[in-house]
Amino acid sequence: MEKYLITTDNMTDLPDAYRQEHGLPMMSLTYLMDGVTYTAENSLSSEEFYKKMREGCMPTTSQVNPEEAKEKLKEFLQINKNIIHIAFSSGLSGTFNSVRLAASELMEEQPDCRITVIDSLAASMGEGLLVHKALEKQASGADYEEMTAWLEEYRYHVCHNFTVDDLFHLYRGGRVSKTAAVLGTMINLKPVLHVDDEGHLIPLSKVRGRKKSLHTLVDNMEKQMGAYRGENDTVFISHGDCYEDAVYVKELVQKRFGIEKFLINPVGPTIGAHSGPGTLALFFIGEKR
Repeated sequence: MEKYLITTDNMTDLPDAYRQEHGLPMMSLTYLMDGVTYTAENSLSSEEFYKKMREGCMPTTSQVNPEEAKEKLKEFLQINKNIIHIAFSSGLSGTFNSVRLAASELMEEQPDCRITVIDSLAASMGEGLLVHKALEKQASGADYEEMTAWLEEYRYHVCHNFTVDDLFHLYRGGRVSKTAAVLGTMINLKPVLHVDDEGHLIPLSKVRGRKKSLHTLVDNMEKQMGAYRGENDTVFISHGDCYEDAVYVKELVQKRFGIEKFLINPVGPTIGAHSGPGTLALFFIGEKR
């Protein structure tokens, strides 16, 4: 069987140790904060990043452009001429299209290479969970064609349920109106959102109080898993500098479903710039998103 390389980007929010253990090559989306541009290689720590946000510093983010994508793919091709790249949701960034264009150019220039770019339609550790499942499937012997076909279908079963602590970050990102942010803050409303089949952030409901919002994430998980419940040997949780809440949700999932394996990691700055401190996200495999 011809070998191939799975690659992705830093929007997966996977821990550095995980990436190193699996030899997972990555592209890097950047963010600007206090006049400094940061990449995955020179990023602020999550604690420092969210501290700055709490102090009022508002970062901005940039997608990967086609030229940057092409240079990075050239690096990947030095490792293997056959690449399956799992990209950040096209519903949230133009990065997927940049990588797709770059891959097309490179395959014209280098006919001996093969690059398939998969739109994960996922974000943060939802994209990370898709990558994780793909690496497991690759290790079990899936060939190139089998893997690409599987990814195109399986991505619709990666569920993202999340809540935020501060509505004003969603207002900045155009997810809620200013009036909704002001009124919701006054009466302690917490939105529960998910990523839909087109890779967009979509509000599901609003509940009163932080604890209620965390319980709602797990309630929704029970509704969504369906026939795919057995796929959840490992559940991913990401957080915007609120580790205690991540552990609380982990314990709720353990108690309700008996799942024992979890991967918990901070929401990276490029996504955290839009969701803010206090974001809590739960990722799992379900019958439908």
